[in-house]
Amino acid sequence: MEANIGVLIAMIIGGFILLWILFYYVPVGLWFSALVSDVRISLIQLILMRWRKVPPQVIVQAMIASKKAGIELKRDDLEAHYLAGGQVKRVVDALISADKANMGLDFKTATAIDLAGRDVFEAVQMSVNPKVIDTPPVTAVAKDGIQLIAKARVTVRASIRQLVGGAGEETVLARVGEGVVSSIGSAVSHKEVLENPDSISKVVLAKGLDAGTAFEILSIDIADIDIGKNIGAVLQMDQANADKNIAQANAEKRRAMAVALEQEMKAKAQEARAKVIEAEAEIPKAIAEAFRNGNLGIMDYYKFQNIQADTAMRESIANPVVSKPKKEDPGK
Repeated sequence: MEANIGVLIAMIIGGFILLWILFYYVPVGLWFSALVSDVRISLIQLILMRWRKVPPQVIVQAMIASKKAGIELKRDDLEAHYLAGGQVKRVVDALISADKANMGLDFKTATAIDLAGRDVFEAVQMSVNPKVIDTPPVTAVAKDGIQLIAKARVTVRASIRQLVGGAGEETVLARVGEGVVSSIGSAVSHKEVLENPDSISKVVLAKGLDAGTAFEILSIDIADIDIGKNIGAVLQMDQANADKNIAQANAEKRRAMAVALEQEMKAKAQEARAKVIEAEAEIPKAIAEAFRNGNLGIMDYYKFQNIQADTAMRESIANPVVSKPKKEDPGK
């Protein structure tokens, strides 16, 4: 009796497994949903989708949604897009939104945008509802040397035809920043920019910055302008400091050369004095030698001594030495 119960339980479990496998590979419920939605697809095709690793539910739901929106899509095209790595649901949603907005987006273009890595549904939404992009602070300097910091708001609309291969938001922001810098830099005075900030928008829009991008620039509005540093004055101060440092360096160089020349002249003077002293030391020897050889007599020597004394007296008269007055002793 117990053995029969075990066999019965095993048969029930096996039956449930077989039913699960049957309904997995033969999605009858999904086929019936398609049938009542007027979407013609056979059970065999649903089974073959399982074998091709394509989820039938994704394809059938996409076909039902497009059918209800009045858009005819082929099952093979949806399967091919799924196998290529595309997002079938986002493409179908984008096609429905574009059809309601009378944008004329076809399936081939939508799948190309999706496979290019862009969100095609978001692109359609941005084309219907333009997007506002805030630029980071852009720093520029007017011709009078005053620095201005501007912030802009760029209103863009997605260009469906240029989404494939077109540049993104980063390029648009970079071009707008370049245009703002060019516009402020061409202004004679920063006061002109502060008085007419719309002149920046006109100049930037005239440059056609959206060429080659995936967007169409609708407007550029200057949200805020702040005054920064006086760059002209800072540059002049830096130049003045640089000139001062150069002048100080040249003066120090000349002073060092003068000191070196003075030291050289002192060395030469000391050398000359040493030679004079050496020559004067030879005079007594020459006089003694003259006495021994009889070339110099006593009277001649006295005359020589008188001449030296007379010469010393004349030098003292010509260069008198001013004696300092003696300080009186306060104790006396």
